[in-house]
Amino acid sequence: RVSHVAAGLMALIASVVLLASYWKLGLFGTYLGDYFGILMDQRVVGFPFSWTDHPMYDASSALFLSKALLEQSPAGIVLAMVVYCVYHLYSHFLEGPFTTAIYADKEKKARLHNVQKTK
Repeated sequence: RVSHVAAGLMALIASVVLLASYWKLGLFGTYLGDYFGILMDQRVVGFPFSWTDHPMYDASSALFLSKALLEQSPAGIVLAMVVYCVYHLYSHFLEGPFTTAIYADKEKKARLHNVQKTK
């Protein structure tokens, strides 16, 4: 069936994006390292972060939706959309601004350290 092929293709693409996200972020970047002061040298901007700001949330939502489509579950489709909306709101209002702020703060501290070092 066309719907099974489409759902399988969606799951495959979402899995690649999710695995690429894990690869780019590593263990600490994936599991809240930024909340404990363990930051990457720079904010990750390459694939899959060049496609979307929050590829893990988007790919997870796509995996949920693909499973719901495979099972032909209207409730699953609705729940996948609810999950996507919650992820989107969280990333837009909380995680995105937080990540921007901590990397801006890191850059500011690095510039200040460089200025003091040259004196």
